[in-house]
Amino acid sequence: RMRQPPGDSQGRLRLLHPMRSHGKLWVSQGETYSIDDSEGPAPGPSLAGLVGALMGSRRTILPKRLVAPGPHAQELQAIFAAAASAPDHGQVRPWRFILVPNEARAALANVFAQALLERDPHATPEQCVQAQEKAHRSPCLMLVVVDTTCGDAAIDWSERLISTGCAVQNMLLVATAWGYGSALTSGKALKSAALRALFGLVEGEHALCFISLGTVQSRKLSPRQRPKPEDYVSTLVLQPDTARP
Repeated sequence: RMRQPPGDSQGRLRLLHPMRSHGKLWVSQGETYSIDDSEGPAPGPSLAGLVGALMGSRRTILPKRLVAPGPHAQELQAIFAAAASAPDHGQVRPWRFILVPNEARAALANVFAQALLERDPHATPEQCVQAQEKAHRSPCLMLVVVDTTCGDAAIDWSERLISTGCAVQNMLLVATAWGYGSALTSGKALKSAALRALFGLVEGEHALCFISLGTVQSRKLSPRQRPKPEDYVSTLVLQPDTARP
């Protein structure tokens, strides 16, 4: 069954078929916008407000609080399609995503325990079990991989990393639009040889983080305090001796 995107009785923050080339955005004022890939979405304050509300509604939900059902095949396709809209210098697509199905969770759990023992040979059995449990959280789990060598070698790794981050954020926003919670998780196990072997990473590829998606079982009651633009935006002020050509 198609999961209903989030929205209240007035239709606020409701996206319908967000990734189709001729999808529609339904907003509270009753206006409907068609999205055409060739021309872009129809501009306007309602559309801007809707997008801003979607971005502001995204929250990190711990994987242990994400339960079934997760995104089904059609929703996952929309989430993955969002990655393609990320800025990508040279169109090298320096990122890829590897889904971890249920039948592979046990193998990932063993890798997590192995990586822990490599870092700490004195880790207790309880600590190993805790490490293994992380592989079984959230109904939808995937690894984010960034390639630092593919395509034009002149494209710096930092540009590739920025592109990957944009792709991931796009995916998180579409997942939020479908009503799912999400989280990014990392850890020292991402650098282990066992994990690289399990996921078939080649030279130049790096495991960046895991993405977890699922239905939110519980969340913090108090909303997260977001920084204000004035906290992180400034204006370049030229000194008299630098203003001259």
